[in-house]
Amino acid sequence: MKKWFLLLVAAFLLTGCGGANNDQQSSKEKKLKKVSVVLDWTPNTNHTGLYVAKEKGYFEQQGLDVEILLPGEAGADQLVASGKAQFGVSFQEQIATARTSDLPLVSVAAIVQHNTSGFASPAAKDIKSPKDFEGKTYGGWGSPIEKQMMASLMKAENADINKVKFINIGESDFFTAIKRDIDFAWIYQGWTGVEADLRKEDLNMIYLKDYAKELDYYTPVLATNEKMIDEDPETVKHFVHAASKGYQYAIDNPDQSAEILSSAVPDLDKDLVVKSQRYLSPKYQEDAERWGEQEASRWENFSEWMYENKLIDKELDSKKAYTNEFLPK
Repeated sequence: MKKWFLLLVAAFLLTGCGGANNDQQSSKEKKLKKVSVVLDWTPNTNHTGLYVAKEKGYFEQQGLDVEILLPGEAGADQLVASGKAQFGVSFQEQIATARTSDLPLVSVAAIVQHNTSGFASPAAKDIKSPKDFEGKTYGGWGSPIEKQMMASLMKAENADINKVKFINIGESDFFTAIKRDIDFAWIYQGWTGVEADLRKEDLNMIYLKDYAKELDYYTPVLATNEKMIDEDPETVKHFVHAASKGYQYAIDNPDQSAEILSSAVPDLDKDLVVKSQRYLSPKYQEDAERWGEQEASRWENFSEWMYENKLIDKELDSKKAYTNEFLPK
């Protein structure tokens, strides 16, 4: 009888200890603050640091339970500006447009330090400079900024943008479009350019930043809204610190971080992810003192260019459009 009594007591103590552990675990989980970050597009290597921060527990270490969301029809900027999501992936031109339309978005970190985008064409088209755009057909998505950027590049070479034919190809695949309807398009080297290499398709690439310094803008960036900064700066700080750690890991470990992204999004072409990551990892920080750093001159130069080209209807107060204050020191 004594033996059974001792067994019952032991079982009770074990159950009690387990319950205490469960309560502690539950308490720990409850302490994590739920926030969301909305991507600008389908997942790709621009977003690797976020997936790394989630997989490696960097967000959790900062007290956050982060959900990574696709933009859907509303788009990341609208969701973040309205407060329906706390953070999002955006672009400098979209932040400028939003703020001059009274949407209080703020860039809190540059994901990639320099603009890796430009106008790409099959080598057989023999488009080697903006002057060669004349007489060619461009495929875009109908944004006014496309034509103005092209005009800036062509103006530097005394070329006439009115001699370019514009076609809206929407979300059509670049590789399909250049074989069917168009001669060139605007792409990011780190994804579509890398894919061309994998396909063994030789492209000529005309980078925006090589022809106009004001077009070396930040693309993409991490963004939040003014209300988050004013009312919950600690959460902004924790999110940016964890993201910074995630991108630093991707800088130092491109292959391992590519594996993390591929595992999180198995529909992606793994070969493309690996090669893209090897290209982009050195680009995240490049010549900046730390990942995420943003310079006032580049915000001012690009916003002035947008205003002069009537892409925004009033001058941007760039000091309110971005901040470095939440980056790790």
